[in-house]
Amino acid sequence: MPEDFTRHERFGSNSGQPMTRRDGIAKVTGTATFAADNTRQGLVHAVYVPATIARGHVTALDTEAATHHPGVLGVMTPANRPDLPGDLDAKPTRFSMRIEVLQDDKVRYAGQPIALVMAETLEAATEGARLVRATYEAETPRTRLDDAETFEVETPDFGMPGETVHGDPEAGHAAAAFSIDATYTTAPQYHNAMESHAVVAEWEGDRLVLDTPSQALAMSCEAYAHLFGIPAENVTLRSPYLGGGFGSKAIPTGPLVLAVLAARDLGRPVKLALTRKQMFGPVGHRGQTRQRIRLGADAEGHLTVIDHEALAATSSFETFLESAANASQGLYAANALRSRHKGVRLDIGTPGPMRAPGEASGSAVLECAMDELAEIVDLDPLEFRLRNYAETEPGTGRPYSSKALRDCYDQGAAAFGWADRPRESGTMRDAEGHLVGWGMGTALFAAPMFAAEARATLHADGTATFETSAADMGQGAWTALAQIAADSLGLPMDRVEFRSGHSALPSGGVAGGSAHTATAGGALHAAGGDVLRQLGELAAQQPDSPLFGAGNAQFEARKGRLHIAGEIDRSDALSDILSRAGRVELVGSGNAARGQEVTEQYAMNSHGAVFAEVRIDPDLCQMRVTRLVGAFAAGRIINPRLAESQLLGGMIWGLSFALHEEARHDARTGRIVNADLAEYHVPVNADVQGLEVITVHEDDQHVNALGIKGVGEIAITGTVGAIGNAIRHATGKRIRHFPIRLQDLL
Repeated sequence: MPEDFTRHERFGSNSGQPMTRRDGIAKVTGTATFAADNTRQGLVHAVYVPATIARGHVTALDTEAATHHPGVLGVMTPANRPDLPGDLDAKPTRFSMRIEVLQDDKVRYAGQPIALVMAETLEAATEGARLVRATYEAETPRTRLDDAETFEVETPDFGMPGETVHGDPEAGHAAAAFSIDATYTTAPQYHNAMESHAVVAEWEGDRLVLDTPSQALAMSCEAYAHLFGIPAENVTLRSPYLGGGFGSKAIPTGPLVLAVLAARDLGRPVKLALTRKQMFGPVGHRGQTRQRIRLGADAEGHLTVIDHEALAATSSFETFLESAANASQGLYAANALRSRHKGVRLDIGTPGPMRAPGEASGSAVLECAMDELAEIVDLDPLEFRLRNYAETEPGTGRPYSSKALRDCYDQGAAAFGWADRPRESGTMRDAEGHLVGWGMGTALFAAPMFAAEARATLHADGTATFETSAADMGQGAWTALAQIAADSLGLPMDRVEFRSGHSALPSGGVAGGSAHTATAGGALHAAGGDVLRQLGELAAQQPDSPLFGAGNAQFEARKGRLHIAGEIDRSDALSDILSRAGRVELVGSGNAARGQEVTEQYAMNSHGAVFAEVRIDPDLCQMRVTRLVGAFAAGRIINPRLAESQLLGGMIWGLSFALHEEARHDARTGRIVNADLAEYHVPVNADVQGLEVITVHEDDQHVNALGIKGVGEIAITGTVGAIGNAIRHATGKRIRHFPIRLQDLL
């Protein structure tokens, strides 16, 4: 059998190809329509008024000047807010949280909506919002981890872990010949996707039509339906393009719900788009943490215990915690493992999922701690990790569905030149006299899978249409999912139309958790398989078909023809089968979900290794990350170009975590003082120099039918620690907080 045919049986001719983005031209030419680009006849603009204190009550709202401003249609306040039928304390979906929608006069965090101004123009609404005068009864804000009492977390939940113990941690501590006990802190970080949150809302009787960016279209429809007391099928959500999501756009937020409420009350469509400053508060963020980690090793350098405790911030009115300590549960072989979490309620907006939630913060600490202990044990950091390599999942003993981490170590180290790294810190300098340091970190992220549905329609001319309400937030889903869809029917990409981004389509699940390609792609693959099954049944009953009588065979498609599996010469054109049957089209459906049995049987993760080089001015202590090399094993790669882009983005975000991002609160008012992209630092081109990504081949027969894991988040998890370790190697100073600042090295 020819090699290319064998390859097609397993992968298809489109998968594995570095195809360019199908939506690329639309985006670079400006024809892609994002939520705030939409308009309607009779459109009203809304702007919300943010609280300027972080804790207390609004005792009075003077709206007279605003209501008399030209163009202003009204001001919504707690005193006149229309009824919102849904129970605000209920959680109708997995990602639902309590939100602030003018239900009372209480202020829970700075930036919380306290009024909504509706006007004929954006300018009038903006000026009207400025004219609203609020009087407060302020209380002392709590914005630091020590400002409030901690609470225990007992019941595991999404973002709310309790305690996990394997083995005997106390015995592990007692048996250790070498140990460390270190405390690290990580700063609060805020979502700053290029596209801010926005909505254009219009009511058509009791039906709601929304243009808003969403990572979870079907789930968002359920949430809006609950809040407004209508069936979920009465909500239409259109989200063809997202300018980044990173977890924040899977959850309806207070300001957007207020805009929907205003549209219902006015009987006109309403548009609301958050300013950059308004992104700091009501739309989620990565909460700050304080983590204590204790590691022990025997005389040979084998871990006896990993004991990781995390204190994480959440809001005063909802609970979402960075599950940071869980990052220590699944990576290194140790006789005992313990992860514990506590929370503290602060006067902040509720944290939420933010790219690699929990793992990003926790792995940064774990990887630095591993280097600290390696130094005490007197082992090279890579050798120490290899000495504690886990062949089965630590604690549970489950086998891995696949694990090519050794290959990641080998290939990444070779590309970086790790073998030339001197053990002693502060001994490397470049030609300009800069201190040079090399560090590494291991990357780990789970490979989850959600439920999804898809529909495939084969047309008489041999073209096909695939439909699922997938979300492309810039990661390339429109392209990668179309590649999977085309391969399921053995068609070239130019013969396939791919439709997504609309809630009327079959549910594409959630674009999050690095699971979207596996989830929506699995459903598309199954839908194409259903079409092939039906085609085979038709052809087997057609005397003129070369496949006549092959009703019990397994079928596959290649280059527009249906084959009996494994046979090249016996085939029939897809269009001919439809023509003989007198059909203009044939529709198939498919769904994807992972069975509980498989989840319980195997540990499923993506793995990787990141190597970092930093150069530091010895006098000014300016830091530059001059090289990052990451090697990642993440199952089957559908589109290498897009996967590399995601991995590069994750490594850049790791650099941002390590050296840049930190929201700062004014201790007197509780307000964030750097709520803009001038003061809230993220990397720019000058900060990102040498980047290299290596994708390590990995076959996984268990994770899902397509063998796909995910690449969206894993590259953060090794990068932060690698940079922290490189700074230690360059300077001899161990900094135990992120981000690491220039002044830390002075």
